[in-house]
Amino acid sequence: MPPAPDRRRAWLVTAMIVAFMVVNFADKSVLGLAAVPIMDELHISNSAYGLISSSFFLLFSLSGLIVGFFSSRITSRTLLFAMAMLWAVAQLPVLVVATVPTLVAGRLLLGAAEGPAASMSMHALYKWFPPERRGLPSALQIGGAALGTLIAAPVLTWLITGFGWRSAFAALAVTSVVWSVIWWRVGHDGPYDDTRRPLPETAAPPTAVRLPYRRLLLTGTVLGSVSSAFGASWALSLSHAWLPAYLRTQLGMTAESAATTISAVSGFSLVLLLTVSRLIDALKARGLTSRWSSGALQGTAVCVAGTAMASFPFVDAPGPRLLLIGVAFGCTAVAIPLHYMTTAEVVPTAQRGAVFGIVAATGTLPGLIAPSLTGHLIDASATQAAGYRAAFLVTAVVMVVAGAFAVAAIRPEHDARRLASATGPRAKHAEV
Repeated sequence: MPPAPDRRRAWLVTAMIVAFMVVNFADKSVLGLAAVPIMDELHISNSAYGLISSSFFLLFSLSGLIVGFFSSRITSRTLLFAMAMLWAVAQLPVLVVATVPTLVAGRLLLGAAEGPAASMSMHALYKWFPPERRGLPSALQIGGAALGTLIAAPVLTWLITGFGWRSAFAALAVTSVVWSVIWWRVGHDGPYDDTRRPLPETAAPPTAVRLPYRRLLLTGTVLGSVSSAFGASWALSLSHAWLPAYLRTQLGMTAESAATTISAVSGFSLVLLLTVSRLIDALKARGLTSRWSSGALQGTAVCVAGTAMASFPFVDAPGPRLLLIGVAFGCTAVAIPLHYMTTAEVVPTAQRGAVFGIVAATGTLPGLIAPSLTGHLIDASATQAAGYRAAFLVTAVVMVVAGAFAVAAIRPEHDARRLASATGPRAKHAEV
């Protein structure tokens, strides 16, 4: 039986999930941080490295989708434990033999194990908080992602430069095992698993109702949420795969300076997340609807980041250029927790895990495209600088279009009322 509502337990679970996301994003970052020594040692091209980076996302979306549908049958405690243990296993192939095939194998397994991580950890978190109290926990969960990169950049860079790049993979394997053991002891599913109290201004479908998934997925709110996540994920995947190499090879930074810059961008993301969560709570307390307090905000953040992405390659002054890089790769963090929040406002609790899995799967598809496309653009261009510039401009276009669509489409109150009225006395089991 799930524990009764307990604030201390809820925040303990929140802390563990934040740590879960820290490890998750450290795993994502390690290949990019080690890109230069790996490419030098294994004599691989930019295109080959791009394919290795993209291989992480080959099963990422599919596993997120599949696990989402099983989330109502398997406890979050078990799901998160299994995922973290697989993360540890995925780091092992390159410790045995370092080749392109073993790098790809490790990234494939890691991507499959991390695909459901963000959506399922958010689903687990929501089991401990009612809808009206999810703003700060959601920001903290995604803040764990920014914190993961902030911590990982200097620590893993220190390991890579001091003990070789393999040591970073080994350290992450041990960390995943330690987290798994602690989580198995303290992680529990919360009391808001099977009940849902909708926000006062919404008319979300009741918990017992199950709607056809096509009806849920084709609402403007869910489509807009996916769009904002798509634009944010394009920049995020580019950041993990290529930003460290760009800072070192194009801006002439040392490994330590590049790590410091990446940590600063992550710190900026973390501050934004914590500030935005309080801003949303304040706006809702003043009666502002979710469409404007969280829907428009996430789309606008992606548009602003896209504009900065299109600008910094053409700025030569170091200070303004670094500032624009921070905005381009830091502002997108705002969209990640908000797209889950807006989706949750229109989806019945019984179907939330599955829909989160679908949203995460489609929203993270850029990871399969952006790193590989960037590698090809760099190799195909007359100079590396021109290739990077083309990749950043493509990213900017994707982000601005995705963000603008999110602003126009996300209307949680409207869609929740429409779905609730569609159920009426004819509520039935969901169809695919």
